[in-house]
Amino acid sequence: MENLALFTTEGLLFVLRWIHFLAGITWIGLLYYFNFVQVPFFAETEAPVRSGAIQKLVPRALWWFRWGAMFTFLSGLAIILIRLHREGKEGGMVAVMDLVAGNWGVAIQLGGLLGTLMFANVWLVIWPNQKIVIASAEAVAKGGQADPNAAGAGARAFLASRTNTLFSIPMLFFMGAASHLTILQAPSESPWKGIGIAVVLMAAIELNALFGKKNEGFGKLLEKHVSVIHVGLLLTGLLYVISEVLV
Repeated sequence: MENLALFTTEGLLFVLRWIHFLAGITWIGLLYYFNFVQVPFFAETEAPVRSGAIQKLVPRALWWFRWGAMFTFLSGLAIILIRLHREGKEGGMVAVMDLVAGNWGVAIQLGGLLGTLMFANVWLVIWPNQKIVIASAEAVAKGGQADPNAAGAGARAFLASRTNTLFSIPMLFFMGAASHLTILQAPSESPWKGIGIAVVLMAAIELNALFGKKNEGFGKLLEKHVSVIHVGLLLTGLLYVISEVLV
């Protein structure tokens, strides 16, 4: 067993990356299904069909969606912690700081922060609000009254889901850049200015997901999924420039 590649630190990291890929594909795939397929379908279909889908289809999709997010987040966090622990064990705190301030560290910080915001949106915004929408549809189907909070909950879940779709574009870019694109030629002595600017930009977009209105301001820009893709590409470009120039 000791000679098997999987039973080494590198093997453990590989298994975690494998889990990260599987869970991430599930999570982001369903995110894109919701935003690019389900939302346009619901906008065009009849109320009875939409109600049936909310009761039978959406809960199943949301189960895979939220647990895909959970395992993506946990496996990614484990990879980062093991990498930092190994670096510290071999080279001490100086090596850890070089790793964090270098190409891998900067890309992982940007991509990881975006992924963490997305994970939080799934479990703390989208899922709680979708439960209200589902419960309301089930109550109406049984002859009861619709929950007056369902419309607002649906709008909040929609805005958070659109924000996650926007975030996913730069998130995937920087996760890939960590190992496959040299953003920094050498560890930066002070990457925090650029990272700080990037954090402020991400926070402003996230605050809109939490407190903005669906049909107002930045929320109106996210109404159409094509616009979300364009804004996501723009955000990717801005964060890339920040990481190259300011870091």
